[in-house]
Amino acid sequence: MTAFISEFTLGADPAAQGPTIAIKDSIDVAGYPTTGASRALADAPPAAAHADVVQRLLDAGWRITGKTNMHELAFGMTGINDYTGTPVNPQDAARIPGGSSSGSAAAVGAKLVDAALGTDTGGSIRGPAACCGVIGLKPTFGRVSRKGAVPRESTLDCVGPFTRDIATMVDAMAAIAPAFDTNAAKRLNASANVAIVSVDADAAIRQGVERAVQVAAFASRAIELDHLKEAFEAGLAVINVETARAFAHLVETGKLGADVDARLRVAVQTTQAQLDAAERARRAFTAAVDRALENVDVLVLPTLPALPITIEAARNGTPVLTMSSLIRPFNLSGHPALSLPIPIEGSPMKAGLQIVGRKGADEEVCAVAAHVEAALAAS
Repeated sequence: MTAFISEFTLGADPAAQGPTIAIKDSIDVAGYPTTGASRALADAPPAAAHADVVQRLLDAGWRITGKTNMHELAFGMTGINDYTGTPVNPQDAARIPGGSSSGSAAAVGAKLVDAALGTDTGGSIRGPAACCGVIGLKPTFGRVSRKGAVPRESTLDCVGPFTRDIATMVDAMAAIAPAFDTNAAKRLNASANVAIVSVDADAAIRQGVERAVQVAAFASRAIELDHLKEAFEAGLAVINVETARAFAHLVETGKLGADVDARLRVAVQTTQAQLDAAERARRAFTAAVDRALENVDVLVLPTLPALPITIEAARNGTPVLTMSSLIRPFNLSGHPALSLPIPIEGSPMKAGLQIVGRKGADEEVCAVAAHVEAALAAS
């Protein structure tokens, strides 16, 4: 199903019963090249050392089963990759799996592994999680080490896990995030006070979010979140600058996929004025999120504004930029954000409920998600 770029086993004896996890091919695993699923990096030398998160997983007894496929250079939202293949969306094979951590989401959704690691610069964990019907967490920026992850420098990117249930999510976070409080994260938070962010999304998905809050019996109120749209635009400017800094030189190889080649050529044209404006938007939006969280425990909103489009539609030019309209802003602000699958009316597919918490409160985000998960299962 092309979820994996390479399969192997590291860690405990393969016959052992420890949990299995796969690693996105933008994260170093010693002895294996980190290619970013790109022909331009196909001849990269094997990594000399494990990324910090990989070593911590091994130390915690996890079994690493391989490296997962991805949107080339982590620079795209569809997950389509004509070089390494496009991972199959386990919810609907005709639809995009989401990018950039497409293989990680697909592998978890297809039950090939218990968990997978991805990276999230502009929604690249939460977007594929929502597409593929699994759970994905973007931790608080800086909570999880990025040492050994590509690109080497980023003010947005976070390493985080995909799982099928919150209990496994908590175990994965405990392995990769020092001082993560598993007891707090596993404590069902039935008394959370939540704010439902008013957003532009399909009616069925908005109603699914509201129903999940109702089933969970949370105290809730609707809010407008200032500067959300500005943060979406600003996030793209920052992504363009930082991705171009890391990968623009690869355009000269002539080996990039057409979509990534075109995006990099645009990215290098980002001006200092655009970047300065983006940093002002970052400050304004971060303050707005902090204010919104002063009187509630978490914010909730859809992960994606619509169900994922078909692969055919994406190949025929249907725009996908707005896929990240509700997720990219929280990369800019650095708050923890988790996508939890929820049912919606009129579709066999699940959509994503995004839960956003205070910086450093990743455990509370997981606890709220655990209660929603249990409430939906019982409904």
